[in-house]
Parts: sequence; structure tokens; C-alpha cells
Amino acid sequence: MIDYICFIVLLIAVYVIAGTSLNILIGFAGIFSLAHAAFMGIGAYATTILMINLNINYFLTIPVSFIIGGITSAILGMMILRVKGDQYIIGSLAFQALIFGFFMNAVDITNGPYGFFNIPKPSLFKFTFTSLTSIMILAIILTIICVIICQRLSKSAFGQVLTAIREDDIATESLGKNVSFFKIAAFSICGGLVAIGGSLYAIAVGFIDPFAFELHQSVFMLAIVIIGGTGNIWGSVVGAIFLFMLPEVLKLFHMSEAVAGPVRSMLYGLLLLLFMAFKPNGMLPERTGKISIKIKNEVPKGANSES
Repeated sequence: MIDYICFIVLLIAVYVIAGTSLNILIGFAGIFSLAHAAFMGIGAYATTILMINLNINYFLTIPVSFIIGGITSAILGMMILRVKGDQYIIGSLAFQALIFGFFMNAVDITNGPYGFFNIPKPSLFKFTFTSLTSIMILAIILTIICVIICQRLSKSAFGQVLTAIREDDIATESLGKNVSFFKIAAFSICGGLVAIGGSLYAIAVGFIDPFAFELHQSVFMLAIVIIGGTGNIWGSVVGAIFLFMLPEVLKLFHMSEAVAGPVRSMLYGLLLLLFMAFKPNGMLPERTGKISIKIKNEVPKGANSES
């Protein structure tokens, strides 16, 4: 029973990281993405390959996963930078399909559809995190760090600029802000953080394959943000806990997995529809406040600077 509770807490921690990082992109920058599961997969595969093939310590793979996830996410941002609105979603959907295809077909790197079994447990100095309890404690620490980073970013000048971009990117650019840079930075931070979640997922489950990072996982992460509350980091924490614990209630009805799976998907879809129709701001709505942006003091070319 204790191991079961620890495993549930582990997975909730993974999706809290996924939800809070995605909220930076959706809730603050106003950019919808359906490629978040792909970046989680990139982090999971990066950690697994480094640990199994190169025998690198898990804690050294975390920054590597963050960097790889951040770079690939920035590439996606640059690719779809010139489009707006629904085209963001189409571009991210294409990227999700591309990464999933890579996981499935790059057999020499990812083992294709078979994935990786028996992923090593992390170790620090002479201590090995063999029990689920110890991995759960590690997961909670990593999650707290990621949530604090997202919370600090949302309250910083960087977060205010992202909010301004969400409201009116043309007006924000007229104030001297490089909108393209901030959007790419939001993509990069978002992808890097969820890659850490993927790294944690790999050691928590001990097995990964491409099917763990399909489109429905991206939709689930999107549901966490929308139901929890866009523009509120704590909303994503609550949303992750709520949506992950919801399927556990189905077990009280002793449903088989063949029945519980479709019912679970129907519940997620129904909840998304209900929240978007009746409570579009989610369970914990964004706290509205004044946006303060410093304006660059630039003198136009040819203007006389002397009064």
C-alpha cells in the first residue's frame, strides 16, 4: 500500500512539473502547444540513454536533459514564430508527430517501439535511491524547485512582458520589447523544465517507450492547465493533483482497464468542455494586476539629442 501511494505521488510530481511549465507558455505567453509530451519524452530518452549507454550519473543527466529540451523547444518556437492563433497549435501538433516518429523509427538510438527496460536507479555519492519512498522524496524536491522557478518567472519582469505579449504583442513591441526573443525564451524554458519531468518519469517508472509520450499525453497536460487555471502556477499544481486522482476513483467501481481507459478519456473531455463553457478561468483563476513594463529610451536616428 505504501509503495502504491509513493508511486501515485511520483506520477503526480511529474505532471505538476509538466503542468506548471506549460502554463508559462499558455497562461502567460498565450501560446497553445500540443507538443509538451514530446519534450517530456526528449528528457526521458536523454536521461535513459546517458545512464544506460554512457553510464552517466542521473544527477548529471538532469541539466543535459534541460538543455536538450530547451534547445529543441526553442527550435520549435523559431519554426512557428511567424504564425499566430490556431496555426501555433497545428505547428506544435506536427512537431509532436515528428518526435513520436523519431522515437518509433530511430531504432539504433531509441530501441524503437520496444523502448528501454530496467532503467538504473539514481545514486548520490554512496547512496542509491532503490526504494520508491526515496525516489518519491527526490521527486518532491525536484518538483518544488521547478514550481518555484515557474512561480518566480511568472512574477518577474519576464513574466510581465509575456503577459503583455499575450494581451497585445504589437503594443508590447511598440514599447521596445523584442517579442520574438521573449516567445522563443518562453518556449525554451517550458521545454527544458518539462524535460526534467521526463527525466524524473524515466527513473520513477523504470521503463519508457514511445507510447508513453503520445498526443493524448499532451492533451492531458493541456487539460491540467485549463482546468487548474491559466495564468496561475498554483492552478496547474491543483489541476495535476485533481486530474491524476480522478481515475483512482474509477477503481472503486472495479472496472477493467479495457473499460476504465475509455471512460477516463471521456471524463477528461467532458471536464474540458464543462470548464471551458462555465468556468474558463479554471479552478484557480489568474490574479489580475497592473502590468509594468520599462520602455527603452531610444533616440531616433537623425534626431538632435541636444535640447
